[in-house]
Amino acid sequence: MDKTNDSLTGTRYLIIAASLVIIIAGITLAKSVIVIGLLSAFLALIGTPPVLWLEKKHVPSFAAVAVVISVMIIVLLMIGVLVGTSVRSFSQALPFYQIRIQEQISSFETLLINKGITSSDKALLNYINPETIMNFTASLLSELSLALSNIILILLTVTFILLEVSSFPIKLREVLGNPKAVFPKFTKFIVDIRHYLVITTLINLAAAILIGIWLSIIGVQYPILWAFLVFLLHYIPNIGSVIAAIPAVLMALIQLGVGSAIFVSVGYLGVGFIIGNIVQPKVMGSRLGLSTLVVFVSMIFWGSLLGLTGAILCIPLTITLKFAFESNEATNWIAILLGPEKLINKK
Repeated sequence: MDKTNDSLTGTRYLIIAASLVIIIAGITLAKSVIVIGLLSAFLALIGTPPVLWLEKKHVPSFAAVAVVISVMIIVLLMIGVLVGTSVRSFSQALPFYQIRIQEQISSFETLLINKGITSSDKALLNYINPETIMNFTASLLSELSLALSNIILILLTVTFILLEVSSFPIKLREVLGNPKAVFPKFTKFIVDIRHYLVITTLINLAAAILIGIWLSIIGVQYPILWAFLVFLLHYIPNIGSVIAAIPAVLMALIQLGVGSAIFVSVGYLGVGFIIGNIVQPKVMGSRLGLSTLVVFVSMIFWGSLLGLTGAILCIPLTITLKFAFESNEATNWIAILLGPEKLINKK
């Protein structure tokens, strides 16, 4: 009897593992569609609070949605124009930076020779090259650009989602056959996700503005481009701020020299420290309910599946999975493993 039970258990786990492989393969194949859906949900969650606020002020639902969508269109157009202009200008200036690099490498080689050290200028050129910065920046933005190429479809999806926001609880009660039903767990889940996205967006915007101002003061070219990377990559936990600093630091090194590159690094470190250790813990608290290890692993997992969009939205996606596991007694143990130790100690 025990052998039969063990066999059934083993078969069950094998089926679960095979199902996960099929699901992951399906996600990979449908990546473009899923990315569009995730970006739509992301914008809809950010747009929901102003829509609900306008409706409370007795603004008709359609008009409230139209106002929010119009603001989104204006913001996206402004970002597209400013960042696109910076990218084009940077591409046109590449020959000048090549000459600048050759001069810096020659000076550095002379210094090394005086110290009795020989080096290869080609090797140095491979490590410090504006084309490398451009390719690195382009690789970060290419996937998002591909997703935003469907911006009309995304905005239409966001519009329909926002139009349904206020009526969704009513429809859900109708489906359940209980007009007085309440959904405290689901409501808390939505509020936490929305809180995370809205607060993180505001924090990232503040970080981008501070970095943009700092780079402008130092004199680093294309501060808008580097500030946009800060805003975008700060959504990625743990390493996003580090990745965002690399292009700007290298740019400062090429354009202005070692001293300016150090000042740029100090600015990035200062903003990253203040946001990561002071601002975020204070405004976010322990709402996420995820362990540090899970956050890091989720970034790798979702990033490998969905690219840059997956890395940016790894925390909301993992929180969604955790909520789904918590909703079922059979999978609640997985939710416990995903959560931080301090929440277990409180119980």
